[in-house]
Amino acid sequence: MVDAVLWPDVAHLPRASAARTAVARRIVERAFHRLPLRVRISGVGTLVPQQPEKTPGSLPTLVLWDPEAFYRRIGADGLIGFGESYMAGEWHSDDLVGVLTVLARHVDDLVPEALRRLRGAWVHRRAAADLNTVDGARRNIHRHYDLSNELFATFLDPTLTYSSAVFTSVPAGRADLPAAQHRKIDQLLDLAGTRSGTSLLEIGTGWGELAIRAALRGARVRTITLSQEQRVLALRRIADAGVTGRVTVELCDYRRVEGTYDAVVSVEMIEAVGAAYWPAYFATLRRLLAPGGRAVLQAITMPHERMLNTARTHTWISKYVFPGGLIPSREAIAKQSAAAGLSVVHDAGYGDHYAETLRLWRERFLHQSAEVNALGFDHAFRRMWELYLAYSEAGFRSRYLDVRQLVLTDGTEAHDTNGTLA
Repeated sequence: MVDAVLWPDVAHLPRASAARTAVARRIVERAFHRLPLRVRISGVGTLVPQQPEKTPGSLPTLVLWDPEAFYRRIGADGLIGFGESYMAGEWHSDDLVGVLTVLARHVDDLVPEALRRLRGAWVHRRAAADLNTVDGARRNIHRHYDLSNELFATFLDPTLTYSSAVFTSVPAGRADLPAAQHRKIDQLLDLAGTRSGTSLLEIGTGWGELAIRAALRGARVRTITLSQEQRVLALRRIADAGVTGRVTVELCDYRRVEGTYDAVVSVEMIEAVGAAYWPAYFATLRRLLAPGGRAVLQAITMPHERMLNTARTHTWISKYVFPGGLIPSREAIAKQSAAAGLSVVHDAGYGDHYAETLRLWRERFLHQSAEVNALGFDHAFRRMWELYLAYSEAGFRSRYLDVRQLVLTDGTEAHDTNGTLA
């Protein structure tokens, strides 16, 4: 049973008219017949015939345990309902990433063109309470990053790095992950020009691994976070690494930081800023950089048109995983940077590595289900988190998402014609 107090919209079916449910069924079944998927209804059989050009084992299969509830949820809430139906156990797949990758690759074709103008009937506006004001950002960060340090430790590697790694090759094994995370961090520190004496600001501490590695190079590091849980553990890890004297960890909003720094590094934090606050974020980067300094970002990106469609939409991810967040496009980053007086002088992507990182996290999370349960996280949460990791992996495997390392400068630092720093 789903806990109705913790998960009210999962425990209870939404109100939806028979007409809306019928329309949703028609649209979804039409999409299922056109996609390289097999769909089975429990106790009934295969809904979508095997496509002749495929062998049975090559098609990911979606199993509908409760088709009536599945279509009702989608009829009421679109893709939010699709995710809540998974949390409720109304559908499943032994190849969840495969199913979600097919859907992500064909996201623009799922709804017939003639019906796309009715999109507003199925999507919801983002809640005003999720805006990343100074107080709102603290609440939003608390809802994700303060879940439990122990929860994140169940699936992250010992570096506790919650962002894409950079592997020497893919596919990779779990044993490769710590070195791949250090490789990513070292690339970012190299791009920032981090060396002995560098004054470095990190926006978004995580659990402290980047700050530790920067301090081991001799940098003076100030790192800020809005997560109480992360700060406590980061301070302990920094002390264990013997670099307490070179690192300060503060609970502070990026908009309230003062001073100037040789480098500002921010790893997968822009996604939590929200479009309304991108001008403030990039203006803050510009204000905090010393002349000739470098701002180095690692950012998840999506195509610009998809970003525009998502910007005002309340999604399953924004409802359950990252309230207030929005993944930017490369165009949005370039435009906002330029408006703040910064230029993008380096931009390199490696989305395949994020797909691999997420695969390793997801497999570990599933393997540690007993430990997650012992921490007090129930079955609906575990299905939510599995779907979040699989959904994210599918985004990178389908090229719907990318992850990029970028360097921004005020234009006073030389760079070569390929956009890399001289």
